[in-house]
Amino acid sequence: MNDITTTASEQALALVGRHYRMTEHYEVGREKIREFARAVHDKHPAHWHEDAAAELGYDGLVAPLTFTSIVLMLMQRNMFESVLTAYDIGQVLQTEQSIQVHRPVLAGDQLHCVSYIESFRQFGDKDFMVTKNVLTNQHKELLQTATSTAVAQTGVEIAAELVTAVDGVIMTGQSGVDRHDAAAQRAALGAEAGVVECFDEPAQADPLDRQRTPRTIPSFDDLSVGLELPVRSMPLSRGDLVNYAGVSGDSNPIHFSDVVARSAGLPDVVSHGLLTMGLGAGYLTSWLGDPAAVTDYGVRFAGFAPVAATKASEIEFRGKVKSLDPERRTATISLTATCDGRKLFGRATADIALR
Repeated sequence: MNDITTTASEQALALVGRHYRMTEHYEVGREKIREFARAVHDKHPAHWHEDAAAELGYDGLVAPLTFTSIVLMLMQRNMFESVLTAYDIGQVLQTEQSIQVHRPVLAGDQLHCVSYIESFRQFGDKDFMVTKNVLTNQHKELLQTATSTAVAQTGVEIAAELVTAVDGVIMTGQSGVDRHDAAAQRAALGAEAGVVECFDEPAQADPLDRQRTPRTIPSFDDLSVGLELPVRSMPLSRGDLVNYAGVSGDSNPIHFSDVVARSAGLPDVVSHGLLTMGLGAGYLTSWLGDPAAVTDYGVRFAGFAPVAATKASEIEFRGKVKSLDPERRTATISLTATCDGRKLFGRATADIALR
């Protein structure tokens, strides 16, 4: 293992158990919710119309389930630019994401994020980091607890061809050299890097949060173990990838540049993992009829959906009732996503509350 790898790994290991908060909150806008719903093809009326959200008991538009990935990506970027500086963020890949929902995110919420580095381990030339991100609003109410597993490849030199390809197409100011120079300038000026270490106790869920009566289309009594949800296919084009990149802030060029995708060893430009996760959430909530009925959603990513330049790909979603809890009137749904026979989710489940 070379010195850079050792430095990066030791840096991450030393941060286990510590936590950091964003220095500024993220304000959720009504139009941003609509933009994100459009990006993940989620047509539920509560994401678009305030009267539909009011019918579900909310005084603002309800954000799609994976909307907070915008904030989580911003937090991750800040962490790698300030406290995990020995890593190249371009070599970091998210392999698993889970979201525990305590309250829905609404238009007007001011989101505060605290990130806990829970564990770190090495396997060969790869470093695996698990972080827990706690999101609260301006009223100190717990909204979501999101757990992410990321893997960083540290023992392999990045090919010069790939570096050149990325720097040639990536958004201005986001190349490796630009990020390094910006971080050095902040350090020289003593400027904040977007996160600061904190020592507060983690926010706790209010037990009353789960007492809302779900307004789902299916009732608990309609379900049985093994019941299959309707199959749904969704088209995904290069335009969808570019739009999602802009809305979410994930500007990795493997999602829009043929040259970069090929240099990275991919067969074609591929979809964002969190985009397919968001599509899966929309598939689930369109069947439920109540986007606030999902209490837990987790995906382990198994592959990417290749998207050709001139033809949309088709992603097929399926779901099945895995288990039922009669006392709580909840169900666990297993989800699958495939593209041209390629498995996108290694494991995906959602816990839902039903009327």
